[in-house]
Amino acid sequence: MSKKPRLFHLLAQAKQNLFRSADRLFTDELKVSGTQVVALFAIKEHPDCQLKELAQVLQLQNSAITGLVGRMADNGLVQKAPSSTDGRASLLNISPQGAAVIAAARPLLQSINAQLVQGFSAEEMATIARFLDHAKQLDFQRPAD
Repeated sequence: MSKKPRLFHLLAQAKQNLFRSADRLFTDELKVSGTQVVALFAIKEHPDCQLKELAQVLQLQNSAITGLVGRMADNGLVQKAPSSTDGRASLLNISPQGAAVIAAARPLLQSINAQLVQGFSAEEMATIARFLDHAKQLDFQRPAD
């Protein structure tokens, strides 16, 4: 009798390993953290976004996003401009240096994706993608008594 895989445990381990490994690659190759790379792509997709919008997209707390964007601005990766509609808010955009990081990150991401699918058939990848899409939409509930 084979044991059922502990999916939540495996996903947690996989996430930890993938993010640690990708972060190391981005830091070594681009001198930018993996989180900053992900944030740059998000800001590129949502120009003139506010910090609270970026926090939603990245699923980070407001305090974490404030520190992240502060470091990115200090490193010249993003430009912050005051909002014309909300005096307390800043609008975020990619700087030329941030655009260069995005361009340099693309081949690294292609390599990461190629390594992830290595050894899996198209049918297996479709199932994996369907499972991951399902998992990202879950909102766990307490078990019924």
